[in-house]
Amino acid sequence: MGSGLSGRTALVTGGSRGIGKGIALRLAREGALVAVHYGGNETAAKETVAEIEAAGGRAFAIGAELGVPGDAAALWAAFDGALAARGDAAGLDILVNNAGIAARGTIEEVTEEAYERVFAVNVKAPFFILQQGLARLRDGGRIVNVSTGATRIATPGLIAYAAAKGALEVLTAALAQQLGERGVTVNTVAPGVIDTDTNADWLADPAARAGAEAYSVFNRLGTAADVADVVAFLASDDARWVTGQLLDATGGSRL
Repeated sequence: MGSGLSGRTALVTGGSRGIGKGIALRLAREGALVAVHYGGNETAAKETVAEIEAAGGRAFAIGAELGVPGDAAALWAAFDGALAARGDAAGLDILVNNAGIAARGTIEEVTEEAYERVFAVNVKAPFFILQQGLARLRDGGRIVNVSTGATRIATPGLIAYAAAKGALEVLTAALAQQLGERGVTVNTVAPGVIDTDTNADWLADPAARAGAEAYSVFNRLGTAADVADVVAFLASDDARWVTGQLLDATGGSRL
């Protein structure tokens, strides 16, 4: 276990699976106490916590469905309650807005219902999680928003998803300006195609997988660890002079 984040508390939304799990594992390995948020899969969250604890780290799971009225308040109530029950100090040092959902389809195909859902989870939820979390975030803290390479690389079949993540990137810049006086950094990480269970269905097609691998200059898919290492850097003291930035973590896709 590392010690770079020892004594700090982190919250990773959507931290039970995929990229979020990779981030939770990485931050815990650096010594942070990690709140692993889940929307509906409590089993996966508890398995992630168990994996962290088995490696000597500290973590706990909190559940709150995002994209519904009152979601931010419910998440913070669960977070505060879990810390109190554990006897840990209230407050937060690192917030990673990772939870998100995709809405596949071109502009002709995306329904109003799907559009509203993807914006509710990917934009509205982190907006109000941030709004209500600022009073809990200690000075010198870190905020990392997880976006997508699809905001840079035109992807008509993910137009609603990319538009929502683009809004999150704008939010990053505005908050970085506002929170600088508190020593808080705010940055965005934009992953490319990552080999996780979320993408397992379409990556099972050998042709689709080969095509996705070819996006990157390294001719491979990204892993959750590839993204988690970038987030861990931004959460560390080493990134104290980096704020308001978008770090491309696509493996040089479509340069």
